[in-house]
Amino acid sequence: MPHRRNPDFVSMPNRETALGIIGLGIIGSRVAANYRDSGHPVWIWNRSPKALPGFLGSPEEVARRATRLFIYVADGPAALAVIDRLAPALTPAHIICNHTTLGPDEARECGRRVQAAGAQYLDAPFTGSRDAAAQRQIVYYVGGAETTLREIEPILQINAKAILPMGGIGDASLMKVATNLVSAGIVSVLAEALTVVRAAGGDPDKFALALANNASRSATTDMKLAGMLAQDFEPRFSLKHMVKDNRLGRDLAAAHGLPLPSVETFIAKGEALMQQGFGENDFSVLGRTE
Repeated sequence: MPHRRNPDFVSMPNRETALGIIGLGIIGSRVAANYRDSGHPVWIWNRSPKALPGFLGSPEEVARRATRLFIYVADGPAALAVIDRLAPALTPAHIICNHTTLGPDEARECGRRVQAAGAQYLDAPFTGSRDAAAQRQIVYYVGGAETTLREIEPILQINAKAILPMGGIGDASLMKVATNLVSAGIVSVLAEALTVVRAAGGDPDKFALALANNASRSATTDMKLAGMLAQDFEPRFSLKHMVKDNRLGRDLAAAHGLPLPSVETFIAKGEALMQQGFGENDFSVLGRTE
């Protein structure tokens, strides 16, 4: 069953519990701020140095100051590189929560390396973009030992709308990749529908009204259509990361002999926009007008 966030939750009883955050992108930076605001000492590291409180010189230094470590990096190779740097400083007291979107095999390899170093590991990707992180409304998908999750759950709750156990290591990553395929497909077809409306001389605002009262309306269309109409593609979830996640899905499907034509279409559109310099924009940039 989902572990719902207690709205009255403030912080851990022991306010001296130090936390470590690796990766200070759109999500990691906001999560770190929330943890700090909740009363925790927070130690941080990012590949590009940041002038922020608690910034240390290496992942190893973070692991020496905190036994609860949360990884928010861009992809599997970056996560594996961080784990290899952490490994010499890990002990049985450490719990590593890897929030990177990975393929299931990458997640299992990350877990294997952490466990070989003697620490505990959770495969814990999330759904929720920039605004959800700022509002402490992230939904975590978690794979790993139930005992480890119970131990770390009060900390995860600080940023969580819900915590959803998914099974073993790799299972949570599978669900994250699969759900991102759905999000990408919705935005891809939404952009195409809006293009049709404009080309046929229709009123885009009337399209928004029609969609708001249509069975195909979703949280994703609510979030992304307004930006398309305003041509506001400030990143909440960048195109380059959504393309990366769809490549993970394509590779996973290929390993099972499954074609994914809609995923291929999204990747092709996304790669074309990335070549034009739009990779850092929100993935709703598919709705960009020329």
